[in-house]
Formats: sequence, C-alpha cells, structure tokens
Amino acid sequence: MNENLFASFIAPTVLGLPAAVLIILFPPLLIPTSKYLINNRLITTQQWLIKLTSKQMMTMHNTKGRTWSLMLVSLIIFIATTNLLGLLPHSFTPTTQLSMNLAMAIPLWAGAVIMGFRSKIKNALAHFLPQGTPTPLIPMLVIIETISLLIQPMALAVRLTANITAGHLLMHLIGSATLAMSTINLPSTLIIFTILILLTILEIAVALIQAYVFTLLVSLYLHDNT
Repeated sequence: MNENLFASFIAPTVLGLPAAVLIILFPPLLIPTSKYLINNRLITTQQWLIKLTSKQMMTMHNTKGRTWSLMLVSLIIFIATTNLLGLLPHSFTPTTQLSMNLAMAIPLWAGAVIMGFRSKIKNALAHFLPQGTPTPLIPMLVIIETISLLIQPMALAVRLTANITAGHLLMHLIGSATLAMSTINLPSTLIIFTILILLTILEIAVALIQAYVFTLLVSLYLHDNT
C-alpha cells in the first residue's frame, strides 16, 4: 500500500527520455504474419476474427465508407492489443492517457465530418436542424446540435480512458488488499484473491469490448457522413 495509487499511469521514461512512443509501437510487432501458402491455426484464427469484425462493422457502409475498412480494423487491433498488454504486471497502458485517446479520436472524427460536408453537405447541415422544428427554437437547437457534434471526439476519448483507468485502479486496490491480508487472515486472503482473478477476467473482456466500442462509434460517425 506504500506505492502511489496512480504510479502506473505515469508515462515511463528511459534515461530521462519518454518511452511512450516505443510502447505504442510495440503492440503491432505481436501480430503474427505468415509467408507460407498454408497458414497455421493461430494465423487462421486471427484472419477469421479480422474478417468477422470487419464484416460486422462494414455491412452498413456504402462503397465510400468501406474505403475506411483497413483503418478501422487496424484501429481495433491496436486498441485491443494495447489494452491487453496493459493488464500485465508493471506495464504501462497508453490508452489510460486522455491525450493519446484524443489524438486517435479527433482525427478520425474530423475526417468523417469533413467527408460528410464534402460529399453530402445538405444532409450534413440538416442534422443541425430536425424537420418540423418550431421557428423560435431554431437558434437554440442549432447551438445544441453543434455542441453535440463537437463533443463527440471528447466522449470517445473519455469513455475509453475512464473504463480502462477504473479497471486498473480497482485491480490495484484489490491486489494491494490481497497482499496486506496475506499476513493477517488466510481465508479472507483466498476470498479476495478469488475476486481478483474474476476481476482480471472481467478486465480482459472490458479491454476487448472497449476497443470494439471505440471503433464501432467511429464507424457510426463515418456512416452518418457518407
């Protein structure tokens, strides 16, 4: 319990230089590739999951929206592997940093919105004013819709940051409690340790689900603008 609760969220440094860039570049190296005609079971399973995910996200898109399929698949793989690696002991999770999540959310959101204004400007502007709006409410609704549009990337980034950070904090607290109780009461330690194992399984699921939710919301923003 003598460790700072938020120490694991501090960006690591090596010889005074930030190591976050190297950590961000590390997950893609774990994705196996094959140079052979017949793939092994791991790569076959990986390709099946990628096809299943891309098919589920791209079904609702038109031809222009499907040009983003490679970017969206790469995004979900990157976030999922980063979240899973962050569950390892003494590791750093870049997705707990709001700045990094904003750096992913803002360009993707802006690209989708700009594409919408370029290809379907009438439909894009129509979102700011629902049909049948009373005349006195038009200025207020335009302001509200504008704010709701501008807040979308912030909501994306905050959702991912909050979910991953909350899980890490809870695991840290329960792990510290297990270590502290190990010298006091063994039955209580076993109960807390069982809770920690169940929470770890839950966090693995949360890591994958949050990667899917982040990518799916980007896909929905793209669908609204294509």
